[in-house]
Amino acid sequence: MKAVIQRVSSGSVSVAGDVTGRIQQGFVVLLGVATGDEREDADYLAEKISNLRVFEDADKKMNLSIRDVHGSMLVISQFTLLADCRKGRRPSFGSAARPEAANNLYAYFVQQVRDRQIPVETGRFGAYMAVSIENDGPVTIILNSRDK
Repeated sequence: MKAVIQRVSSGSVSVAGDVTGRIQQGFVVLLGVATGDEREDADYLAEKISNLRVFEDADKKMNLSIRDVHGSMLVISQFTLLADCRKGRRPSFGSAARPEAANNLYAYFVQQVRDRQIPVETGRFGAYMAVSIENDGPVTIILNSRDK
């Protein structure tokens, strides 16, 4: 699994003009599920992201987690994170998990974050979505569960 985490002041996602998720301070997490990913990968990323210390403390040091600042997550499935652009000009998505498996792990990841008492909003799996992100910092971090 691959995740792009953006620390945000606010974020929202819409499908066909209807807002499906909206947060204030927290993370927008773009989540890509690869073939062969398992619940262990989702567990790893949920734990890692929930405890990332990238919010500023009173001394302006990145020292606080999303839990410490009572933030929320907006989690959006994004298979394009698995793009392979090494050959030619058109990306290959052969390493992305099939939709049913990807949706199951996406939903499992969301539940793992909720189980950590972090409010979560979501997009709609497989839909064309418009995402608005007010990146705070900017702070953007990329995590891959296979790098553990």
